[in-house]
Amino acid sequence: MGALFARRWVRRLVLGLVVLVVLVVAGPFVYIHFIEGKAPPRLTISTTTTTGPAGSGSGAEQSADGAWKVAAGSQAGYRVQEVLFGQDNTAVGRTGDITGTVTIAHSAVTAGSFTVNLSTVTSDRSGRDSQFRGRIMNVARYPTATFVLSQPIALPAGADAGKAVSVQATGQLTLHGTTRQVSVPLQARLSGGVVQVSGSIPIVFADWNITNPSFGPITAQDHGTMEFLLDLARS
Repeated sequence: MGALFARRWVRRLVLGLVVLVVLVVAGPFVYIHFIEGKAPPRLTISTTTTTGPAGSGSGAEQSADGAWKVAAGSQAGYRVQEVLFGQDNTAVGRTGDITGTVTIAHSAVTAGSFTVNLSTVTSDRSGRDSQFRGRIMNVARYPTATFVLSQPIALPAGADAGKAVSVQATGQLTLHGTTRQVSVPLQARLSGGVVQVSGSIPIVFADWNITNPSFGPITAQDHGTMEFLLDLARS
């Protein structure tokens, strides 16, 4: 009887371990790939003509010169790769709470500054948002991220005719109380009286004194991306 009981106990123990392994491995896989779903695509400028204010004219008839401000529809946020029990996942958080202005004169961006309210950034998980606002970004102390252009941006031909153009922006990014100069590749397009600008900035957390997002069973990379899509309307 003792030997039979021991064998049954061993079988139950092995079965329990198998079930545990399945839950640890298959559980995150099912959650990430079937419940949580795919991460939102990267923010990019639209490929279709936008509709501007009445009388704004077609892209070929308008000049980009003048003052512009951030309008509704703009978004900014983060993108970070996570690993949950061996399963890869992309964490994305965003906000539309952005302010800023741009000045364009004689086919060049002569000034620009933007502010993102980090306390309003949300993802698809409330637990992740709590970590972001608390120990990671400490939004109570550092509620915003700001970018201030430090060099003019020369706009290539076609920038004011509805054509998507690529340019480089250099400026001061302040994040988590740290200010560093960054160079940002941008895609821009003027169409229907609206300027759209998209880009992304690689962020190594240690460079900005940001705590690594890893917590509990989730392991995050030591870097992420700040991405944005700005819709600018005339001031």
